[in-house]
Amino acid sequence: MSDEQAAAGTPEGQGPVRVPQDLADRLESKREDLFEKFGIEDAFPPEVVEEAEARTEGVQQEIQDELDEREDLREMTTWTTDPVDAQDFDDAISVEEREDEYVLWVHIADVTHYVTPDTEMWESAVTRANTVYLPGYTVHMLPPVLAETVCSLVPNEDRLAHTVEMHLDKETLSYDTIDIYKSVIHSDERLTYTQAEDRLDDPDSPLHDEISLVFDLADQMHEQRKEDGSLVLNPRRDRAHTIIEECMLKANKAVTHELMWNRGVEAVYRVHPQPSPDEWSDALREIQELDGVSVPGDSWDDPRKAVNATLEQAPDRQLGKIQWAVMKVMPRAKYMNDPFGGHHALNFEIYGHFTSPIRRMSDLVNHWIVYQNDVPETLIELCDHASDKQKDGEQAEREYKQFLEEVGLDPNAVNNRGIEVADVDDIEY
Repeated sequence: MSDEQAAAGTPEGQGPVRVPQDLADRLESKREDLFEKFGIEDAFPPEVVEEAEARTEGVQQEIQDELDEREDLREMTTWTTDPVDAQDFDDAISVEEREDEYVLWVHIADVTHYVTPDTEMWESAVTRANTVYLPGYTVHMLPPVLAETVCSLVPNEDRLAHTVEMHLDKETLSYDTIDIYKSVIHSDERLTYTQAEDRLDDPDSPLHDEISLVFDLADQMHEQRKEDGSLVLNPRRDRAHTIIEECMLKANKAVTHELMWNRGVEAVYRVHPQPSPDEWSDALREIQELDGVSVPGDSWDDPRKAVNATLEQAPDRQLGKIQWAVMKVMPRAKYMNDPFGGHHALNFEIYGHFTSPIRRMSDLVNHWIVYQNDVPETLIELCDHASDKQKDGEQAEREYKQFLEEVGLDPNAVNNRGIEVADVDDIEY
């Protein structure tokens, strides 16, 4: 998935898409063809699985042994918010409002405690480079036996984390201080996006005050990003998604600022080139010509702000066409060993990934660099490989979606609800 794609959850109360066995076989065959075409490894080698299984033993005692070396944040109110069908939870948040600042903690699964450069799991993760999401089917970067257990920030259990603690000025939302450290956390609750939305509407619900506070902060950060020129292609995202998106962006930005400005080290940075002025003009003209759509006249000087303003006013039926007009002219974002060029869509001078080490090699490597200050000698090759594998995964996803449509299936329904093999008489798609 690209930076701008949102994770989609299964609509609660809806069952899987039911298909006959022969169609299920065709889907499996198509996936295998795509895996071969794009060099995507599905099954894990036995030695990787064995190593992962071994790291799941004696976990609670290991966490207890780590307490002397880590910040003990187990008493801090902490929760996760993920799609309803998520199998692993790699980020959790905590928040406080003080007299002149907000304090935001983003806790990330400490994957590098278990997956280090001298392990088979690391080599496998580097080769795979990212988790590949096809509608209704996931090819994992890390063995699920590890990612969905000891690395997952499940509720009501102690877990090892890599915490980004950000003290934010109340007026400017700028970083007063950034602290990144190993911790032990204890998540109070695992929420779906729908549940988080419901908590915001119910003043008597658990975590209502905390979720309301972090939404107020996230909403301010979102509006500030837009004002600064960050492109927002999904302006009607719900409050729960806004919370997670803004908190993760703030943490990723904090970590890579620490790496570049305070340490001056190479890392896996995310660089997004900008379209040429002519390409931007073509996109804005295409948008302006859509029925019922008008690009505000005072925003043409900054194409990103022009698109933001247009999306906010456009009818729902035209949102997809506006987004596509922009995506057609956008260069691909890529991983690089220095942040030169910045991230055009986000309008960040420096940006990189840190918050998803379970599903992205870029984040896994950055965790190791932050922890050990040890930059891999092959960093440039790792960046190129991560960029190539992300492109392969996205192309495989597109081709699989196209195949689903050709056989009469709705890719979104399959993605959100999964597939179940059923007798021909029970088929409803």
